[in-house]
Amino acid sequence: MQPRKGSHSVFSVRLHFVFVTHYRRKVITAQMLERMREMVWQVCRKMDCELIEFSGESDHVHALVDFHPKNSISAVAGSLKATTSRTMKREFPEQVAKFYQGVSFWSKSYYVASTGGAPIERIKEYIKNQDKPTN
Repeated sequence: MQPRKGSHSVFSVRLHFVFVTHYRRKVITAQMLERMREMVWQVCRKMDCELIEFSGESDHVHALVDFHPKNSISAVAGSLKATTSRTMKREFPEQVAKFYQGVSFWSKSYYVASTGGAPIERIKEYIKNQDKPTN
């Protein structure tokens, strides 16, 4: 991927986010994961970021994001977590209720790292090869 240009900058900031479900419960289904991908893409677009890759397992998700430096990392993480949490609770109420009653969908913490140290293709491959939920 080529660096992007702002009005007064050229930048290439790629971040690897990991969000873990609360209590690491295995709540995420294949259908939920696909819906999350759509929501993460939409949030990224609204924040002038680009979703490069997205996948996950039943208890966590990975997102590789081409980050726009006008944002703060915590603002992007917060928007991604809040939007996906609300959507999962609204669109998959029975599945979420099996695991959570009055508890947030995501753990309060998150992981984020710059991908500058590893080739982007290796990180994309790692995310693509996550074990996907079967149901």
